[in-house]
Amino acid sequence: MICKQIDDRLTVAAQPGLEALAELAAGGFAAIINNRPDGEEPGQPGSADEKAVLKQVGLDYHFIPVTATTITEADIDAFREVLSGAKGPVFAHCRTGTRSLTLHVLGEVLAGRMKPGEVEAFGSAHGFDLSGAVQWLARNAARAPRVRGFYEPRTGSIQYVVTDPTTKRCAIIDPVYEFDEKSGSTATHQADEILAYVAREALTVEWILDTHPHADHFSAAHYLKQKTGAPTAIGARVTDVQKLWQGIYNWPELATDGSQWDRLFVEGDSFKVGGLLGRVMFSPGHTLASVTYVIGDAAFVHDTIFMPDAGTARADFPGGSAKALWSSIQAILTLLDATRLFTGHDYRPGGRAARWESTVAEQKRANAHLAGMTEERFVVLREARDRTLPMPKLILHALQVNIRGGRLPEPETNGRRYLKFPLDALAGAAW
Repeated sequence: MICKQIDDRLTVAAQPGLEALAELAAGGFAAIINNRPDGEEPGQPGSADEKAVLKQVGLDYHFIPVTATTITEADIDAFREVLSGAKGPVFAHCRTGTRSLTLHVLGEVLAGRMKPGEVEAFGSAHGFDLSGAVQWLARNAARAPRVRGFYEPRTGSIQYVVTDPTTKRCAIIDPVYEFDEKSGSTATHQADEILAYVAREALTVEWILDTHPHADHFSAAHYLKQKTGAPTAIGARVTDVQKLWQGIYNWPELATDGSQWDRLFVEGDSFKVGGLLGRVMFSPGHTLASVTYVIGDAAFVHDTIFMPDAGTARADFPGGSAKALWSSIQAILTLLDATRLFTGHDYRPGGRAARWESTVAEQKRANAHLAGMTEERFVVLREARDRTLPMPKLILHALQVNIRGGRLPEPETNGRRYLKFPLDALAGAAW
């Protein structure tokens, strides 16, 4: 096994056997990072086997699988977080050790602790070819917009700040307003983290965008509008969602004209983020009102396409349609192969670190629900899977907030706000 100590905190290595992994505890390591996707070659130990062996010897295990061509900032951040949070030295491995060292040096460059021009020499000094890392940095520097994802672990949601690096103007997409259904507590930690990033980067917020009325978390759009003054927007078919849920909630006083937002987008509408042109694709299926925002070389698809190892989103909510979802996905896949796709949820299949960025080409090649699929087979697969899923635990809480642009109910005479939800209105009981 090739093994190189990079510094006091990090050692990178080629794939160790399970017995060698078990012996790492005696070597003083505190955490192990596996950067190798399962099934790369015959006989390779799988992530589940590695985790089981390391649990027996008391070592922390982290699964951050990458390939040389699919490394994203989410992977780099996950690697850096393990390294900074570990209670001792970290042992990271892939097939040869190159991907592990690549993630480390990319993190060092993005954090400002290493210059791009130092990367190749650093790799050579440790016996590794890091030309791929240099190419990644060059591609990343040339990209527009700049996209920063914020992962919310309670609901698996990803929120985005999308920035034109030339003008420093940005859009916030799908922000989360926290709600704890057990206590009824609300909080703005996620939205405030986004505001802190905006302030730190000296950005001007130009838009606050939702891709659809969310069923598993509250939208922070209204809160952020109050803080920034930026206009809010959503797809125009939100009015159909409002009318549908107006009946479910028995809510005759609800305005169902979309007036809770500053702009309602239809298919083909355009908008600007600084000097970057954004356009809107109508993407129904998950909901009646879902849209995709295409800004520069990035498309924000939210609950339409997940990461390739997770497939696609459910289509059984009121107003949803697996057939419509297939059509929306096919339209997204007509974008250029290099288009970056940013999903709205990641539930960490296989226990891997959270990821949210892919490309059109990756989705065509590797998505578990799309590669080699026909419309008929997809609809059968999607509807069969949806029949096994309970309704999201916050759907009845969240929709009455989100069909009003993220506004909480008005305070009652005692100063408290109250949610209302119907009994026996939806199928999908957990029992």
